[in-house]
Amino acid sequence: MNILQRKLDELRLITRDPILAATILLVAASLVLFILWPLYEVLWEGFFNEQGEFTLKYYHDSLGKTENIRTLGNTVWLGVFVSAVSTFVGFLFAYADAFLKIRFKAIFNTLAILPIISPPFALSMSFIMLFGQQGFVTRTLLGLKETNIYGFEGLAIVQVLTFFPVAYLVLAGLLRQIDPAMEEAARNMGASRGHIFRTIIFPLVRPGIANAFLLVFIQSVADFGNAMVIGGNYNTLAAQIYMQAMGNYDMKGGTALATILLSVSVLMFVIQKYWVGDKSYVTVTGKPSRERELVADPLPLILVGVPCLAVSLFILVLYALIPYGSLVNLWGIDYTPTLKHYKYIVDLGLKPILDTTWLALISMPVTGILGMVIAFLIVRKKFLGRGLIEFSSLLSMAIPGTVIGVGYVLAYNKEPLILTGTATIIVLSFVFRSMPVGIRAGIASLQQVDPAIEEAAQDLGASSFKVFTSVTIPLIKSAFFSGLVYSFVRSMTAVSAVIFLVSASYSLLTVSIMSQVDGGKLGVAAAYSTVLILIVLVVTGILKLLLNRMGVNISDVQGG
Repeated sequence: MNILQRKLDELRLITRDPILAATILLVAASLVLFILWPLYEVLWEGFFNEQGEFTLKYYHDSLGKTENIRTLGNTVWLGVFVSAVSTFVGFLFAYADAFLKIRFKAIFNTLAILPIISPPFALSMSFIMLFGQQGFVTRTLLGLKETNIYGFEGLAIVQVLTFFPVAYLVLAGLLRQIDPAMEEAARNMGASRGHIFRTIIFPLVRPGIANAFLLVFIQSVADFGNAMVIGGNYNTLAAQIYMQAMGNYDMKGGTALATILLSVSVLMFVIQKYWVGDKSYVTVTGKPSRERELVADPLPLILVGVPCLAVSLFILVLYALIPYGSLVNLWGIDYTPTLKHYKYIVDLGLKPILDTTWLALISMPVTGILGMVIAFLIVRKKFLGRGLIEFSSLLSMAIPGTVIGVGYVLAYNKEPLILTGTATIIVLSFVFRSMPVGIRAGIASLQQVDPAIEEAAQDLGASSFKVFTSVTIPLIKSAFFSGLVYSFVRSMTAVSAVIFLVSASYSLLTVSIMSQVDGGKLGVAAAYSTVLILIVLVVTGILKLLLNRMGVNISDVQGG
């Protein structure tokens, strides 16, 4: 009865503020329409036949095929392998950043940003340019005529190089928070550095390691671009869903596979968020009592610093190949400098470049504002359904792009909302795929702001809308603008969901790049990729310059 009474009191308070009540209803409606409804359509399509009768036929047919069972096993094994290796490499980088006295730490932050601002399959393309049939290393340097980098090995290497920055970002923050006083006390008692690592440092960051592992796993199993470009005969569920639904025109079979992939991703998301996520910060809270004395001993510098430097240089070479590959005549055969690939892009039409840029710019403010509104409701307001809004708003982090792409096709290809082939459906995809990062940044910022400031404004008669616009947003403006920048970057480089949504009316850069790679036109693909990266750098650079003049610091944008 007490709980019921409390809920009724909360409801009365909400109804006294019409703007707040309307905002909650609009937010809930948008989450239902553009996250839950597409997921419902995917589930309905897989579980019900054309007559609306419940059936497990499509799952029986899909799981009855040896190829699909193998694909499921491939996906899980790839996720486990990539997560383990990525977490290990990310830990090495985080340890070097937080504990070692080395000169090239700036490279680590650069590497953390590169996978965000580049197409998701950029490293696959560079890897092919180095080690493929016409690769610089395999053909030009070694003279090999028969090479095969396609399959598990190539895909796993590329995914590790693409996703280990995720683990690095998670673990670097945790390692920096460990108070060095504990290590100094252990050293004063005669403990060696190895013993301190085993008994103090590693136990403190163990939950963070599990957190990083699960985050990388979610991204690995959902990866569509790399699987399509370099996966070869090693099929994964993300790529198989696309081939089944769009290649074989078997939407029922595709949705059955999509539901299986969704189940794996959401399970890992729930474990990461509600079990491991809460534990990651329990033992290392608070600020260190003093600055850490960085280690300059030769042994850790060699064991940790040298591998980190080697990986860093290799990744930088891979990224440098993208602009270089766009400026040579025929990769692997004729390295004569030329601008013909850029001329080809101009002759072919600038439509993909223009469409992608303006659609990303449109989605940017919508994503930023919606993300901050949801964060404000979650942290500052109590109302019935708040937990559901929080879970639903963050759920799109766990939904693989191919699943949400299929869901959007099913949901918006019929009444009451026919959006197929329009710019609106692409913008909606951008907004709800990028929004969770802004929400998380907003929640973190709001938790650091004393609610008494907002309560004082309300006591003086300000409405919730006035408090949000005049008090809350100025206090969390860094998180707000970080969400804007990240939203633009994520929209420019999206591929897995939007590949289902592009039409003759609207074409996107990442889809054009992938089609050029599939056609063997690596020079044109490299030129498109270079243009995409330049647009991202120019737009984000202008935004950061303007925001710095406004006194807004968004240096933590890569942490999303």
